[in-house]
Amino acid sequence: MAERTRCVIVGGGPAGMVAGLILARAGVEVTVLEKHPDFLRDFRGDTVHPSTLTLLDELGLGDKFDAIPHSELTDVGFPTEDGGLLKIADMKLLNVPHPYVAMVPQWDFLDLLAESAQKEPTFTLRLETEMTGLLRSGNHVTGVHYRAADGTEGDLEADLVIAGDGRWSLARRAAGLEPREFDCPFDVWWFRLSRHDGEAGAMLTPRMRHRRFAVPLPRTGYFQIAYLAPKGDDLRAAGIEEFRRSVVDICPEFADRVDELQTMDDVKFLDVRLNRLHRWHVDGLLCIGDAAHAMSPVGGVGINLAVQDAVAAATILADPLLRGRPTPDDLAKVRSRRLLPTIAVQKLQQLLHRTVMRPVMSGRREGPPEQMIALFTRFPKLAYVPGRLLGVGFRPEHAPGFARRAMEPATKK
Repeated sequence: MAERTRCVIVGGGPAGMVAGLILARAGVEVTVLEKHPDFLRDFRGDTVHPSTLTLLDELGLGDKFDAIPHSELTDVGFPTEDGGLLKIADMKLLNVPHPYVAMVPQWDFLDLLAESAQKEPTFTLRLETEMTGLLRSGNHVTGVHYRAADGTEGDLEADLVIAGDGRWSLARRAAGLEPREFDCPFDVWWFRLSRHDGEAGAMLTPRMRHRRFAVPLPRTGYFQIAYLAPKGDDLRAAGIEEFRRSVVDICPEFADRVDELQTMDDVKFLDVRLNRLHRWHVDGLLCIGDAAHAMSPVGGVGINLAVQDAVAAATILADPLLRGRPTPDDLAKVRSRRLLPTIAVQKLQQLLHRTVMRPVMSGRREGPPEQMIALFTRFPKLAYVPGRLLGVGFRPEHAPGFARRAMEPATKK
């Protein structure tokens, strides 16, 4: 006999866990399926933006999050030829409770959400449980088929399936939904190097040189570095010695530690995608986050968009789920609310790809456009605008009243 829940969420990433927590606080019976045994996976998006930090406050989790070791980024700037820094984004100018991006391992963020959600009697997290297919009745999705770590298989019926399983979403593919792909001129190679005392501050400083970008993200005790290379370049074929030389060429300050990269196995590859579904749902299934729209890593806003999708979806669908099965019109309301912010961010990313990334990748330039430099040099307060777009975005979502709680006391890690 098939098991049953009110809502099954495929994927225990930020979108899935936020949606699960909020729905459970509404009293909806919700089950999250996560195929891994835990959340410990390196080089996932580790940025928690000001709007998400505000959401955590509203959920009563702000103090607990603040107790997790993390670094804070308040500014974005480019090194200038005279050795200075041109600031192009300043979140300190924002009128928000947390005017910074918190850099924290994603597993700590997800553990916090899971710990809180599991206090709700209607929430279930099933680790090492992978969705392998969709259940259907005619044209309606009625649940999922799953396989557990021990090889056992089963059916989990539900009034709604939420696909939060990322850019390569199996649930989306099984539903027959295909995203439209947009051009992206680069891929990302992630690695980490040690961070010495006193190095870096609260400013993110992308480097550009010789058709490459490097973005050192200051973390607690180390740098997490995004190395951007033209799409299709096979850096593994050139070998670790050539890769080290290229890193030092872009970031000379790492010459004393680049040997920490022992083999190319220490460098993780991300095939960058920028895409969007035209329709985010079929009857009985809704896609959110990267399953609905994969974002470029430019700005690191993918997690923030996924969290905002989750808040909107849970807020809109909580009451229909409590009453029974959400209709296709209910599901369409989520896309209607989140489509404009999604398109706006993707258009902005495409503009940056065209005006900043592609000229550098093609060797036509080794820095931002001269017009951009002149504009931000003359009007430094303009840094508020990119800071606002980066930190808060378009149409930030807030926790619904039924999900808000008093602040839970923190325990320092």
